[in-house]
Amino acid sequence: MLAEELINPATPVLRPYDSVGQAVDLMDEYGIRQLALVENEVYKGLLSEDTLLNFPDDEKLLSELNLPPNPVHANLFQHIYEVIGIANQYQLDTVPVLDEDNLYAGTIVVTDMMAKFAGLLGAQEAGAVVVLKMSNRDYSMTDISRLVESNNVKIISSYFSGAEYGDIDQATLTLKLNRTEVSAVVATFERFGYVVENVYANEPLENPDRHRLDLLLRYLET
Repeated sequence: MLAEELINPATPVLRPYDSVGQAVDLMDEYGIRQLALVENEVYKGLLSEDTLLNFPDDEKLLSELNLPPNPVHANLFQHIYEVIGIANQYQLDTVPVLDEDNLYAGTIVVTDMMAKFAGLLGAQEAGAVVVLKMSNRDYSMTDISRLVESNNVKIISSYFSGAEYGDIDQATLTLKLNRTEVSAVVATFERFGYVVENVYANEPLENPDRHRLDLLLRYLET
């Protein structure tokens, strides 16, 4: 999903002839802390509510403030991962978007973007989350997918994160699966030497088959 697909056309912009008070009121109305300042479709920068509240004169025009430029923005064809990175780095509620000619194309509202991102991750779909702990050298999505699918289960989304434990070689892999009952998948991972750190599911993992498998694994370790 690209930035151009995330633009919220209902988000207003600030103009140089707006007053400080009008700008703050507009931010309050839309429940966001930053808005793009645009003049003749040229993006002038991002203005924040905190900055504007420091001005005692609500009637002063934005063009008269001589504020330092804040050129933070995304481009139309940046991926949602990159846009999230921009929003997180600068702690933004909104991310202005520029087109190929560096003209203002619209604004992304971060709460809208995160809702769409949750949809991409399958967060709203029923299914278990399995967290594996492993070394970086053992990570192979091909092998892990094969083990999951051998149980007639599919991976909806995944997230790999390195150096979670202060050890450069340690990592975690978080899997969102399309089933809530994943005892067989967990057993398969353990049988092939993967460390299952956590399982979050709506259905209990304990069953007679899992118990028998645990006994077998303990026997093989002796």
